[in-house]
Amino acid sequence: MSPNALIPSHRKPRRSATSRAVRAGFTGGILTLAVTGTAVPANAAEKSPSETQEMPTISATLATSVAKTADTTQQVADQYELQAAQDSVFSKAEKAAQKAKDKAVEAKRKAEAEKRAAAARKAKEAEQARASRSADRGPLLSASASVDTGSLSGSTASLVSFLKAQVGKAYVSGATGPSAYDCSGLTQAAFRQIGIDLPRVSQDQSTAGTQVGLDNLQVGDILYWGSAGSAYHVAVYIGDGQFIGAQNSSTGVVQRDMSYDQPTGAVRVR
Repeated sequence: MSPNALIPSHRKPRRSATSRAVRAGFTGGILTLAVTGTAVPANAAEKSPSETQEMPTISATLATSVAKTADTTQQVADQYELQAAQDSVFSKAEKAAQKAKDKAVEAKRKAEAEKRAAAARKAKEAEQARASRSADRGPLLSASASVDTGSLSGSTASLVSFLKAQVGKAYVSGATGPSAYDCSGLTQAAFRQIGIDLPRVSQDQSTAGTQVGLDNLQVGDILYWGSAGSAYHVAVYIGDGQFIGAQNSSTGVVQRDMSYDQPTGAVRVR
């Protein structure tokens, strides 16, 4: 028996590695774990109680998390790209709508301008036609022709006398006397002599009183050519089928028979 066999051993029994502290890191795409323990295997007494081990792969949980993060990032990028595309479409649609609106406004403006030009041409053609008929029908009636002003009284006599005094004066567009008139300017000036203030233009004068039939005329009624409210010419009826009016630049203020140029209607302002 060995002498040492009777000597009790005081060495503490080795313990299996039952607890370790793990330190993890992620370097260069490889997960590393540092494992620290207070006990080591019985056959590894010569090793340090602390050791670091390299882990060659990442865990499934971490890989899933990274993949989800990548998917989320891609979704956000896709949403931004989609929003940018929608904004571009909306912007183009808005510009197209504004362009269409501008075209509609311009078309309306042109249509109104053409309408006014057509009305002006129509009025000019009517005036030229009256001038042509005047040349074809011989000399004008004189200021003293056939109307018996002696039978008139009061304001009516004054109205007719003023009109007869203007016969022979010039026709000038926009003129209101005393040396020249246009058609509505003469009518307005004549009625002003008897205290009646008429509108300035023929369109308004044709609706300035009560409409009367051409078969029921009285001295002093305003005759108009065209439709009521849009008449292009006016004159004053002086009795015996005659009127006085500022006809055109070729003839000036004239007295004529109604058969020369039949008016459309008449209005009584007194």
